[in-house]
Amino acid sequence: MALTGTGQGPSRAIYAVDPAASRGRLIPEPPSPTRTPFQRDRDRIIHSTAFRRLAHKTQVFVHHEGDHFRTRLTHTIEVAQIARALARTLRLDEDLAEAIALAHDLGHTPFGHTGEDALDARMAAFGGFDHNAQALRIVTRLEGRYAAFDGLNLSWETLEGLVKHNGPLLAADGAPAERFRKRGVPLAVLEFNERYDLGLTQYASLEAQLAALADDIAYNAHDIDDGLRAGLFDLGDLRGAPFLDGLLSDIAALHPGLDRSRTIHELGRRVITRMVEDLGAETARRAAELAPSSADDVRNAGKPIASFSAPMTEAEASLKKFLYAAMYRHPNVMRIRRDADRVVADLFDRFMAEPGLMPGDWSAGVEAMGEARRARRVCDYIAGMTDRYALNEHRRLFDDTPDLR
Repeated sequence: MALTGTGQGPSRAIYAVDPAASRGRLIPEPPSPTRTPFQRDRDRIIHSTAFRRLAHKTQVFVHHEGDHFRTRLTHTIEVAQIARALARTLRLDEDLAEAIALAHDLGHTPFGHTGEDALDARMAAFGGFDHNAQALRIVTRLEGRYAAFDGLNLSWETLEGLVKHNGPLLAADGAPAERFRKRGVPLAVLEFNERYDLGLTQYASLEAQLAALADDIAYNAHDIDDGLRAGLFDLGDLRGAPFLDGLLSDIAALHPGLDRSRTIHELGRRVITRMVEDLGAETARRAAELAPSSADDVRNAGKPIASFSAPMTEAEASLKKFLYAAMYRHPNVMRIRRDADRVVADLFDRFMAEPGLMPGDWSAGVEAMGEARRARRVCDYIAGMTDRYALNEHRRLFDDTPDLR
């Protein structure tokens, strides 16, 4: 698909989000003379402490297993690049898509989804743990950088995209959306929504929808790359997935005898290219069919507009199924996950019993808190840790810290 505009000027699609018409911020601020609201959001996210910590948070492998494996930071940068390219292709606001992509993983714990699962289990009696809700807490409460407000005071449109990463949170009747029927919408989201209505029954902007799918594209491609380089599976194993088999055949035909390392690189770039082109074409087709005349028409469409085609949806599901079995459930990965789960659980239990062991402001006033507030304070502290900081804290408090290798 040819790139048809910057998304920032006269060629902007009629249903793109217009930064000049932003709904503003919870705490009103004078406009910047040099940046749009979404450029300002992007810059605030990049300069945040939570963003820097992503450099030492696991994607799939723990941080010290190898310098070339992805971290949450490298993953986030890849997602932002893909989201921006898609927004440019579809003549949307690139800066908004980028800002949402850069913020989407701020709430992740140490040790990837293992840490999230461990915290969720420990917080089951206190509202659970959800990394999207935690990202909202970070950008609206926990970042302490500005004199005039807590958090980053991001624009409404960026917050909307962050919260609705996977679609609406509430049904039209106000009941939790299907994925929240069992446990309910995270309390942090509902509490903030009472202060600043994010339209939880609506879909997000098209920029946000594309940023969410850019996340899928990025981790599909780089998990294949990381899994191959870690020796969890080999190129021949990928032949069982028709989509990957076709790409490997293309590479072999164009570059006979290509060495393994370059074959892996070629495969990764082709996975991204095919998925991006398919997503762009299908989203453009759906937009033309719906013919929205504004960003609000996109929000009120009742279904997502950003989507892969049916064949690519099937190919992507097959790819995820392969990665789940071959990578995420690999015995080596599962062993590390069990040890990482114990680190997080041990830390939570110790800090709940002895909150004074937390440093500085984290322990201030905790003794007087009720159990639920204390648990959330402990959860916030642990969720913000990097992998290595969590291990160091465990070594400080315990004599049997596992070696996550």
